[in-house]
This record gives sequence, structure tokens and C-alpha cells, in this order.
Amino acid sequence: MRKVALYLGLAALPGIWGCEKLNISDGQALSEEEVVAALKEALRVSTDTTVRHLNRLDGYYGDELIRILFPPDAQRLRTAIEALPGGASLIQDLIVKMNRAAEEAADEAKPIFWSAIDELTIQDGMRILKGDSTAATAYLRQRTSDSLYARYKPKIQAAMEEVGAQQAWEYLVDQYNSLPTTLNPIQNRDLAAYVTDRALHGLFVKVGQHETRIRRDVQYRVTDLLRRVFAHATG
Repeated sequence: MRKVALYLGLAALPGIWGCEKLNISDGQALSEEEVVAALKEALRVSTDTTVRHLNRLDGYYGDELIRILFPPDAQRLRTAIEALPGGASLIQDLIVKMNRAAEEAADEAKPIFWSAIDELTIQDGMRILKGDSTAATAYLRQRTSDSLYARYKPKIQAAMEEVGAQQAWEYLVDQYNSLPTTLNPIQNRDLAAYVTDRALHGLFVKVGQHETRIRRDVQYRVTDLLRRVFAHATG
């Protein structure tokens, strides 16, 4: 196996990657294969932790950073409905149900993520190593976004119907369109596309958080390989 000097010159990752050379306490240089294996391990840990966190009650709704909110392009609907008796409760109910649908669909991500991780090459690994604290997450986003969307949306659609989000949305649209003050009726009844986009956004936000923690914080390095590769960097 070839050996790699790992010249980084990065200040973006203080305490872990803000050094010029990765030093190993036993004096042995890390091979490229070992570095890539560690990156794969970090991504597996990050994605597995993220999927398990999101695929539960309040995985999305309980997290202000990734909570799925009312569609921004339908704010005129929200304003009109909230002005009606009980309208605010209807809006809040829809928001909760959108998040429940995303939580239900989250388990679809794991096999797609792991397939992309298995395909990570030495060249990919070296680019990721020289990148910022979420470079591996960016690699996953590039490799998996289309596949995730194709697999997520049908699951989101089914989950939205199961939890009543789609029905709640159609009811709100009908109520809005029937108001005498409505000048521009809403035609789009497909809320699943919006929820899918926001669900995937939240998914990558959380994966990125876990990647950064593994790089910077020893308590998140839960395997021997992660501890060996990340523990010996010097600032």
C-alpha cells in the first residue's frame, strides 16, 4: 500500500485538520487505504446515527434546525386561513403532519447512503480529506440526491396520506380557494414534492453535523479505526 504524507494546510477544522501533516504516535505513516477506510467509517457512523435519529417521533418536528415549516410560497393561503375561526390550529396540524411524514420516510436513506459510501475511491478520499468539516457529506449529497429523491417522494406521499397531511393540505386549499377575497386560486395540490425537498435538506444537515463532530470530538469516534486516524492530528 502506498503511504501518504497528508499535507492539508487547512484552518477550517481546528484541533483536527488545522495541521500540515497527520502524525501518528507510533511513527508509522497512514496509508491512503487506511485514510479512506476511516472516512467511510465516519460516514457510516454519521448516516446511521442520523437515520436512526430522524426515523422516530419528533426526529424532524422536535428539531428547530430542520423542522419542516409551512411552504413559503403559500403564505397568502396561511394568512387567509389563520384569519378564520380555528384556522391557526389547522395550519399547525398540517405542519406537524408534514414532519411526521418525513420522520416515517427517513429509513429509506440508509441503503442509498451505504451504497455511495462503498463506492468512495482513494481519489475521492483525498479530496474529502483536504476539504472542510462537511466535505464527506457534500460527497454524499452529490452522489445520492437524485436517488434519494426518487425513493423518498413515494414514501413521503404515502406517509402524508397515512398521517392525514395530504388531506389536510387539500382541505386548506379548498377553503382558501372558496373565499370571496381569493384572487389567485392555488392549483398545486402536490405537497409531497415540497416535503421531500425539506426532508432531504434536513437529512444532509444532520449528517454534516455528525461528520464535523467525529472530526473534532474524540467522544464521537466510536470505533478503533476512527480513533486511530483522527486522534493523532496535531494543531
